[in-house]
Amino acid sequence: MLDKFLSIFKIPELRTKILYVFGILAVFRLAATIPVAAVDPEALRKFFTENQVFGILNVFTGGSLQQFSVVMLGLGPYITAVIILQLLTMIFPKLKELYYESGEQGREKFNFYGRILTVPLAMLQGYGFLALLSRHGVIAITPSFLSLRLLGSVLVVSAGAVFLMWLGELISRKGISNGVSLLIFGGIVAGLPITLIRNYELLRQDASLLTSYIVLLLVGVIVIAGVTFITESQRNIAVSYAKRIRGHRVYGGVSTYLPIKVNQAGMIPLIFALSVLIFPQTIFNFLSTTQSGWVAGIASNLNRFFQQQLFFGIFYFLLVVVFTYFYTQITFEPHTIAENLQKQGAFIPGVRPGTETTAYLSRTVNRITLAGALFLGAVAVVPLIAQALTGIATLTIGGTAILIVVAVVLDTIRQVEAQLAMREY
Repeated sequence: MLDKFLSIFKIPELRTKILYVFGILAVFRLAATIPVAAVDPEALRKFFTENQVFGILNVFTGGSLQQFSVVMLGLGPYITAVIILQLLTMIFPKLKELYYESGEQGREKFNFYGRILTVPLAMLQGYGFLALLSRHGVIAITPSFLSLRLLGSVLVVSAGAVFLMWLGELISRKGISNGVSLLIFGGIVAGLPITLIRNYELLRQDASLLTSYIVLLLVGVIVIAGVTFITESQRNIAVSYAKRIRGHRVYGGVSTYLPIKVNQAGMIPLIFALSVLIFPQTIFNFLSTTQSGWVAGIASNLNRFFQQQLFFGIFYFLLVVVFTYFYTQITFEPHTIAENLQKQGAFIPGVRPGTETTAYLSRTVNRITLAGALFLGAVAVVPLIAQALTGIATLTIGGTAILIVVAVVLDTIRQVEAQLAMREY
């Protein structure tokens, strides 16, 4: 292992790529320290304490959201834009053909549409979040659509989101691994030192929390092991190719397998679920501060209901399970795979080509997705359960963050090993 690590820096091209990625991450962290507007620290701390969904989002931005930096929106608008376009492939056949059947050139054009859609989404998200915080007295900006200061801040944070999207594209093209994933990884890891310092201070003040921290550490190790296991797990479906005789040669007749991952959806269902949970809380917060009378009362009561940890955990779990099935249905098409197998003269032993193969793949994927969906839901709510059992409120690195960190680390290791293997050959 040490030899491989040392050999990374002996290969000039690989060393340049790694240093390039570190340089981009340094630029990202530098941008995260540039504030947008004056903030009331006490009001800001109270807001994030009372709104746990925004606290979770703050983890993904590496604290940029709570610091009100120019990149406070993170990569959320870009990820949302890509997800929306993927959902639209179910409605528009041309878009589906562009994404699935047009090769690398079609995929580039699809990503271009995602980058364009990011701009209005960033402006809409920036305006809504800044207006919400201004009404809570967190920032000194008039919550009016005609406020020039508010519009100026919206343009700044929107430009910050586009800037991060550009940095992600640079890493994907000139660095190693997926740029967007690495930037999210950098934001999560950047918040670790602050979290460790806060927990250390709590432990110094109350030594009785040592047992709780040991339990949390063990739970964290188990979660990381489980995430690694599920991320790498796959079901191999045996596939055989029929023999074909051309001239005096026999082709085919070999056996291989079709890999189906247990967690095909990745972290997308978690992002979907968080987006759905944020939307009603944002609306209720907005109504409770702008309206009066019975409207404000109902909105305030509904907002408190959403803030209850039991309801939040149950709803979060169910949404993750539902969205895992939903997104898997979008990305995995049994009918298309069955058609491709039939065209290539391949078949699953014991299953007839065509309709029966499609039905077999659908049943198999649904069973595997159930395990993946329950796992993702459990990962999402494990930190909430740990907080409820131990009473430690500073536990901010949730299961979602662990899933992203483990997935990015595994993907980066695979790509580095592939580069080293190519050099050896």
